[in-house]
Amino acid sequence: MTDATTAPAQAPPQEAFALTTSRGFPDWLARMGSSIAFTTYQAGKIFLLGVKEPGRIAVFERTFARCMGLAASPDARKLALATHYQIYRFDNVLPPGQMSGPHDAVYSPRVSWITGDVDAHDIAFDADGNIVFVNTLFSCLATISEGYSFKPIWQPPFITKLAPEDRCHMNGLAMENGRPRYVSMVSASDVSDGWRDRRSDGGMIMDVTTNERVVEGLSMPHSPRVHEGKLWLLNSGAGELGFVDPDTRAFKPVAFCPGYARGLSFMGKYALVGLSQARENRTFQGLPLDAALASRDAVARCGILVIDTESGDTVEWVRIEGVVRELFDVVALQGVRNPSAIGLIGDDVRRVISIDEG
Repeated sequence: MTDATTAPAQAPPQEAFALTTSRGFPDWLARMGSSIAFTTYQAGKIFLLGVKEPGRIAVFERTFARCMGLAASPDARKLALATHYQIYRFDNVLPPGQMSGPHDAVYSPRVSWITGDVDAHDIAFDADGNIVFVNTLFSCLATISEGYSFKPIWQPPFITKLAPEDRCHMNGLAMENGRPRYVSMVSASDVSDGWRDRRSDGGMIMDVTTNERVVEGLSMPHSPRVHEGKLWLLNSGAGELGFVDPDTRAFKPVAFCPGYARGLSFMGKYALVGLSQARENRTFQGLPLDAALASRDAVARCGILVIDTESGDTVEWVRIEGVVRELFDVVALQGVRNPSAIGLIGDDVRRVISIDEG
C-alpha cells in the first residue's frame, strides 16, 4: 500500500501554447511588410508575431503581469504597455536598417512608471510622445505625472467624483491627429460598479473634445479607432466590428466576430481584431453574443481575425489554444517584419546596453 504521506507530490500538467494560422496568413503578413503585437492579461504576456522566412511565422513572447493596453509610436520605434500596476515604455535599440540575427527590431524596456493598480486599459502616444491611458478604476483619461500615480486629463460629465469605483467601465481610447478624441464605456453609471447592470445595451462612445455621446445602445464596446476618417469600434457584447455613420450617428456592423472581441488595429483596408473565448464569470454571460454564436452553430474562440473592411470577409486568421484563452489588445507594427523584445526575466535585460553619443 502506498503511504500518501511520503509519496511525491504531482505537479499539475502545464497547459501548452498552440498557435495555428490560415494557410495564406504568413504570405499575407509578409506582403504587408509588417508584424503584429498582442497582449493577454489572463496569461500575463505580450506576443510579437512576424515572418522569419518565406511561409513561416515567427512567434516571440515575454512575460509581464496582467498585460493590457498596448500602443506603438507612428514609426514603430517605441511601444507603451499597461500592466498590473506599471506602465512601461519600450524602445527599439537597433538603429534603422540594422539587424540582430533574424530580428529587425529589438524592443527593450527603457522607462517604467508606477501607477498603482488603476486597472489601466487602452493606452496611446500623443503627438508630443507623451503617454495617455484609460484609467478604468477612476473613470477618467489620464497621463503620466512625475511624483504622482497619474494626472487626470478628462472625465465624462456624468462622473461626479474621481473615485476608485469603476463606475462606467471606461475602457477604450481613439486618437485623432495625435490627440485623444473618442472613448468607449459600458454605461453612463455614476455609482460604484454600476456598469455591470447595463452590459447588454448601455454602452456608448463619447467625444472627448465636445463631451457629446456619439453613439449609444452598444453592448460592452471596446477599442474605438479612427482609421481613414472613420470611427471604427468593436461592439464586443454582440461580436461585431463596425463603424459609426457620421450622419445618422448609428453603429453600422461590417463583420461578425466569433468571440469576445477586444483589440483593434489596421493595415491598410484590413482590420486586425482580437478574439477571446467566452468567460465563465457573470460579466460575460447573457450577452447578445451568446445568441449570435448559437445561431451560427459556433463557439467563441481565441485568436486574431484579418477582416477586409470593404467586404466584411475574414481573409486570414490566427487561432490560439491552450494556456492563452483571452486577448486584450492588438497592434500593427508597420514596417517591422520580425520583432523581438527584452523582458525582465533572465539575463537579457542586463546585457542590452545602448549609449547616447549625441
